[in-house]
Amino acid sequence: MNPHLQRAFMLVEQARYELAEQQLGQALAADPQNATAHALFAICLSHREKFQEASAAGEMAIHLAPDDPYPHYAHSIVLRARNHFPEAERAIGAALELDPHRPEFFAQQARIQLDRRRWRKALEAAEQGLELDAEDVTCANLRSMALVKLGRKAQAGETIAAALARDPEDATTHANQGWTLIEQGQPKKAMEHFREALRLDPEMVWARRGIVEALKARYFIYRWMLAYFLWMSRLSGRARWGVIIAGCVGYWTVLSVARNQPHLAPWIMPLIVLYVVFVVMTWVANPLFNLLLRLHPIGRLALSREQIITANWVGLCVLGAVVSLVTHFGFGLDGALLAALACGLVIPPLVSIYQCHKGWPRTTMMLITLSLAVVGLISVALMLSANFFAADLRLLLDLPGVILFLLFLLGAFVSQFVANALPAVTPRR
Repeated sequence: MNPHLQRAFMLVEQARYELAEQQLGQALAADPQNATAHALFAICLSHREKFQEASAAGEMAIHLAPDDPYPHYAHSIVLRARNHFPEAERAIGAALELDPHRPEFFAQQARIQLDRRRWRKALEAAEQGLELDAEDVTCANLRSMALVKLGRKAQAGETIAAALARDPEDATTHANQGWTLIEQGQPKKAMEHFREALRLDPEMVWARRGIVEALKARYFIYRWMLAYFLWMSRLSGRARWGVIIAGCVGYWTVLSVARNQPHLAPWIMPLIVLYVVFVVMTWVANPLFNLLLRLHPIGRLALSREQIITANWVGLCVLGAVVSLVTHFGFGLDGALLAALACGLVIPPLVSIYQCHKGWPRTTMMLITLSLAVVGLISVALMLSANFFAADLRLLLDLPGVILFLLFLLGAFVSQFVANALPAVTPRR
């Protein structure tokens, strides 16, 4: 093998992609028809998010050696990085047809199945890789992830424990063990593994997110909310929508019973209040507890820029709602109660902005939130300012304010569904 190509393989294993590209450039200068060099070059380019060039390199590698499984494997990596999951699955399928004895090929297949939320197929692929090499750490990690998603947490823990025993210096395995312990309700133990993962790989975003969740899980309320979030993350897209729609239908049904059967209202209303509080917590729990972590010595370092921005804006909305309520009940100012409602209704789409993937989903969510906030602000400003004018001018301000607020309420209602739908959209790159 070309020495430059050998060094490139070593550099890719160390995630030093820019240096690997330099070595590959020299390898290709010596042998422009080297399919393996083109394939490895495609992998490097995809990690550096040069997707058009990466796809071109992957396709060139396949063109040069269509019967070599490695170019198909590399092309699958590029396609997965671009969120082209069906095409990536076909590419790794082609690699496996040519050589069904490579654990790393089955690991790639398992990753794609996890991306597509096909937990059982991901488990099958990871286990096929482990049949070829029982000590393959990547396949063991992927098997554990699939088991967690299938609710088989004990088996997942055993798989990761075995992987750690074989390779206690693998950062991914420590991070995976941390998330498995989070699923099992053991945030303190999880914290130890997340810290170790970051010691081994200070740039690992997955471990940093784990530290944030482990710190927030110290609080009883958030621990319950996290259990709900993790449970929802294991469901398919249809199942999640089923839960949301069932909750809405159940709420309106129970509320109707309480109205039509007054003697049952004292028993039903506490349930309705609890449900409303729970729904509100699904919106604000994450950013509010992130706001608390701003005061924690480790938490403030683990929070991402997006989490800090979201927490700050949600904190401002909550503060605005509290000030508006105090103004309404303390001074009887008309319109202040609506201002509190507006502050609250902006939170769900606001929280969803950074939950959406980069690209058009995040941009769309940002524009919806901004439009909603502007309409709400103008409508409330008109109604509040009406309090300081004579009766003949008050109607001129109140009427457009009320119309705009009704539009705001309609937009807020629609945005609830959009805020649940857009985070699940993975745009192609």
